[in-house]
Amino acid sequence: MAFQSELEVFRKFLKNQGMRYTPEREAIIKEIFSIHDHFDVDGLYISMRRKGLRVSKASIYRLIPLLIEANLIAEVFFDKGQTYYEHIYGHEHHCHLRCKECKKIEEFSDPRLKDLEKELSERFGYKILTHKLQVIGICSKCQAKEDSA
Repeated sequence: MAFQSELEVFRKFLKNQGMRYTPEREAIIKEIFSIHDHFDVDGLYISMRRKGLRVSKASIYRLIPLLIEANLIAEVFFDKGQTYYEHIYGHEHHCHLRCKECKKIEEFSDPRLKDLEKELSERFGYKILTHKLQVIGICSKCQAKEDSA
């Protein structure tokens, strides 16, 4: 099967849901997939408005769950009242290390996690669809600052 663009995937998803594909939805998706970092709704909205794109924050909030259901984006973490997302379509599954001090995020993957998923599946009888691992700590730079203080 040939690789499909995120727009094609979403069009098919909406069609299967009996929903319409609109220019506003397309503009939001294009903006999301132009971001190569974690994002929140407020930042996305501001970025689009600065570019002169007419979109409502409510439209973004309504679209986010659809994009998650279509497996195009994922919720990554929640911090200070904001939920952060990243686009996952076409990317290898990965997990996150977050520094509690400077908020730096390191992405990582480890083949042992697949083995753990398989073991858990067999032990508990689950069909595991995905996992989300977030490790929170203090990065080496912030540790060095603490040590020198």
